[in-house]
Amino acid sequence: MKRKDAAAPDPTAIGDVSSPPFARLPDPASLFSVRSHRLRQLAEASDLAPYLNFVAALAVVQHDIQADLPLAEPPDAGAVLRAREFEMPPLHRHGMEGGETINMIFDRLFAAADAIEKPAPAADALARVVAADPKARLAMADTVLSGSLPADAIAEHIFVWAALQVHFARLASLLDEKKLTPVADGVCPSCGGRPVSSMVVGWPGSHGARFCSCSLCCTLWHYVRVKCVLCGSTKGISYREIEDHGGIVKAETCDECHGWTKIFYQTREPAAEPIADDVASLSLDLLMREGLYHRGGFAPLLAGF
Repeated sequence: MKRKDAAAPDPTAIGDVSSPPFARLPDPASLFSVRSHRLRQLAEASDLAPYLNFVAALAVVQHDIQADLPLAEPPDAGAVLRAREFEMPPLHRHGMEGGETINMIFDRLFAAADAIEKPAPAADALARVVAADPKARLAMADTVLSGSLPADAIAEHIFVWAALQVHFARLASLLDEKKLTPVADGVCPSCGGRPVSSMVVGWPGSHGARFCSCSLCCTLWHYVRVKCVLCGSTKGISYREIEDHGGIVKAETCDECHGWTKIFYQTREPAAEPIADDVASLSLDLLMREGLYHRGGFAPLLAGF
């Protein structure tokens, strides 16, 4: 495995960028099915096929459990206005409280996930989550929402994260994307989540623009290229990639904060999906461990590697 370094700014940053919208909200009705399809596609030619297929099956569960769920309630209009006034995301993510819908999502996802093929450690972890009382589940949810996973219980928290993704994607889909505004570097303008990766898109009207992808609610937000997703610096930005991978994914490194994040090029691979392709590009994570940079953002599906 070889590394290809590029100390200069990303040469593909020059192009026909139009006037992209600031944000693109998730569509829960298609989000997880599209991800599952992409994961199956990636698994066909990957040494990670067993894990990719497991994550694909989990995405199917995320899609299927939404049937007949109570309609998500949009955040209070006054709270949204106050959040915008104080440059805060409109969706509240800390001190999460239990409720009929979130408990239903937990119960449905855990029950459906029990039927999918998975390694024994994952099955044991799921059994522990199922046995946990509502208070313990909410404690795990708060841990996930803090952007970290405990090393001794990663698998349990991934199942909780999968349920929270469904919940927050449904809430984010009800926001008015035209009223979303930047919160801070590396922070989702919908829910305050950290990005899993960023992607240079090929959408009409936004071709060549870069969007960050929230690891929780899956909102995409426009972010200037050749700028650190983590700290906002435009100095010391460089790119590293694995040779012969077609330039579809690169590690964007920052010499100011010494962090790195993945950037995908949908302009080169139209089917690229932020979370699916993040998992499938584990080899880049392994390569970057050799250097001085630490991965920023939040990538729970790779936390155990």
